[in-house]
Amino acid sequence: MDAEFVKGIIDRALEQYPEVFVVDWSLSPDNDIQVVVDGDRGVDLETIIALSRALEHDPQMDRDREDFSISVSSPGADAPLKLPRQYAKHVGRELKVTLDGGEPLVGTLSRSDDRGIVLEWTTREPKPVGKGKHTVLHTQNIPYGDIRKACVVLKF
Repeated sequence: MDAEFVKGIIDRALEQYPEVFVVDWSLSPDNDIQVVVDGDRGVDLETIIALSRALEHDPQMDRDREDFSISVSSPGADAPLKLPRQYAKHVGRELKVTLDGGEPLVGTLSRSDDRGIVLEWTTREPKPVGKGKHTVLHTQNIPYGDIRKACVVLKF
């Protein structure tokens, strides 16, 4: 079993679910197929089960010819964001973004497009005139290529 063959089967299974996309997948030397999927509005358990069955029962997958195992899952709440479609569904939520060679930024994801994201956060800074501090809104455009890691900040 080779990677191109498995990718074709995954793509065929996803044709039935246009709102679902592959975040990551792997094929081990032992033919263990791991597929991580997400959706524009999240992905529910029924969809994950249906995708797993569609992959396993694909006519080209033949256990008599070659043994394999399939695991389909969602990324999980604390998994890093990897694709622009994942960022788009989290607009308005708080993210922790680590840039290449920089300190992590924590702020609200205000926009996402095919080139990058816009992150907003506030800080308390000294007033330019007089005593005290005032709140300053910071906005930064961040290209996807500059992001080393980005995770949604979970609130409990």
